[in-house]
Amino acid sequence: MSDGSQGSSSPSDEILDIVDLHDKVIGRSPRGEAYARGLRHRCVFIQARDAQGRIFVHRRTATKLVFPSLYDMFVGGVVGAGESYDDAALREAEEELGVNGLPRPVPLFRFLYEAPADPELGGVRQSWWSAVYEVPCLVPVRPQAEEVAWYDFLPQAEVDERLGTWEWVPDGLAAYERLRAHRG
Repeated sequence: MSDGSQGSSSPSDEILDIVDLHDKVIGRSPRGEAYARGLRHRCVFIQARDAQGRIFVHRRTATKLVFPSLYDMFVGGVVGAGESYDDAALREAEEELGVNGLPRPVPLFRFLYEAPADPELGGVRQSWWSAVYEVPCLVPVRPQAEEVAWYDFLPQAEVDERLGTWEWVPDGLAAYERLRAHRG
C-alpha cells in the first residue's frame, strides 16, 4: 500500500480521519500517532486486473511502515483526512501501479478490519475501515520502486495456489477472502 503522504515530510506525518465503529469521522490524527495509539482510520484496497483477467500481485519493499516484505494482491493505502474512499482508490491505484488515466475503480464493499496486536506497531491492536474496489489496468505498469520490490500479473488459480505458500499482508488476505465470498 502507498504511504499516501501527499507531500508531507514522512508517511507518519500524514493526517488521517479517525473514525468510529460506524465509519463516522470523530477526529483527525497524524498517521504515526494513529498507529501508535490504535486509532481507527480508513483504507482502500484495489484489485487491478490486466486484459487477460490476471490479478496484479506484488511484494512490498522492506522499508514499508506496515507489513514490510509481504505479498499483496491489492494496491491501496490509507485515506487522507477529508479524502473520499473513491478519490483515495483512484489516487492509490495510479500511484502504486505507476500509471495515469485509469478508469475510476469500482466500489464493491466495505468491512471493518481488526488486526491482532502487532509488535512492529508497538503491540497496539489496529483497526481500519476497508473499502474494496476493482479496476481494469490495460496499460503497462511502472510500480514505485520504493513501494514494490517485485510484481507480476498472475492468474486467479495461481494466486489461490500461493495463498498457503507465500506470506501475505493480513489485511489484504482478509479483503481477498471477503472478495471471493462476495463474488460467490
